[in-house]
Amino acid sequence: MGSFIKLHAADGTHVPAYVAQPATPAKAAVVVIQEIFGVNTHIREVADAYASEGYLAIAPAMFHRVQANVELGYTEADMGLGMGFKTAVESLASPGALQDIQSAIDHAHATCGGKVGIVGYCWGGLLTWRSACLLTGLSAAAPYYGGGMTTEPEAARQSKVPVMAHFAEEDKWISMDSVSAFKTAHPAAQVFTYAAHHGFNCNHRGAWEAQAAALAKQRTLAFFKAQLL
Repeated sequence: MGSFIKLHAADGTHVPAYVAQPATPAKAAVVVIQEIFGVNTHIREVADAYASEGYLAIAPAMFHRVQANVELGYTEADMGLGMGFKTAVESLASPGALQDIQSAIDHAHATCGGKVGIVGYCWGGLLTWRSACLLTGLSAAAPYYGGGMTTEPEAARQSKVPVMAHFAEEDKWISMDSVSAFKTAHPAAQVFTYAAHHGFNCNHRGAWEAQAAALAKQRTLAFFKAQLL
């Protein structure tokens, strides 16, 4: 359904992005932010699914500044590689890869002319939260089990747009205490938890939990419909 384009970041960097077009002209757009495994089959499927709901969907390659053409699976070795790339991106001088997300938002506005939402998973969930707080042109944000977003420094940020956050109750990286603290710090945000493990949305992983994934997607689609259309 989709194809790759080149985005143009503010510093002149050309960043690949997967773009999925809906069957009819899009009235709004969704920026899809990858996990630590690159814009792989799963992330492209996520973008395709949003396109099937009528949104222009765009998934920028968030590792491009440190490593081109990253597309990993979900083995332990893949996780090690992905964590290394993530660490390298997080070490970039500000604004780092956030400007690549901004270029995706800007492209979405220019292409469809409507409002733009953002959704991201794991590390992408953290980047989604940061985007909601720091970037311009967004109208809604839906981070899924954002690794690090419930830490004190990240939770101290303030979102510019409505947020719906999804967390896993059996997540070994994100404690429910930190989720509760995040919810208290951001009473306007919609925060949902699910009887599932980290990564429950990804049907390519053993952690996939179909019922939780379907419910989170249903809620997110309703949220985007209310905020973007």
